[in-house]
Amino acid sequence: MPETDRVREALRVYVKLLRAGKSVLARLEPGLSAEGLTATQFGVLEAILHKGPLTQRELLRKVLTSPGNMTDVVDKLARRGLVSRARSAADRRAVTVDLTAEGRALIEALFPRHARDIAATMDTLTHSELQELGRLLRKLGGAAGPALADPSSDGHDRT
Repeated sequence: MPETDRVREALRVYVKLLRAGKSVLARLEPGLSAEGLTATQFGVLEAILHKGPLTQRELLRKVLTSPGNMTDVVDKLARRGLVSRARSAADRRAVTVDLTAEGRALIEALFPRHARDIAATMDTLTHSELQELGRLLRKLGGAAGPALADPSSDGHDRT
């Protein structure tokens, strides 16, 4: 394939990837906004639910947002009483974020429904297509650089 054809095809695929991502998010966001959460806020709660207390730096790697936005997200979750912050025992410079009882109750109730919504969104793909898409996205993410590569070692992508 000539270079210009490859560039054109890469651009077409890139646009399709962005549109597909936006379409999936648009389908999932109503379930989160009904609980007063953004996708990033949900991602923070979900990461802590599955990984335990995390520093804001660790949350940045899991949720993939900017440091300034992460501070804002954690501030809003703390104001709602969903997370608490404490100085890390291992590194007094770091702040560890954990779920409060209210935050744990919310994410434990919301996560299964959100997971079902994701599965329903993916129902258009066969099992083998879903596996292939996952493989291709990991490959593409890895090529984009380590900061955006799939951070999960357990095979679960984090929302």
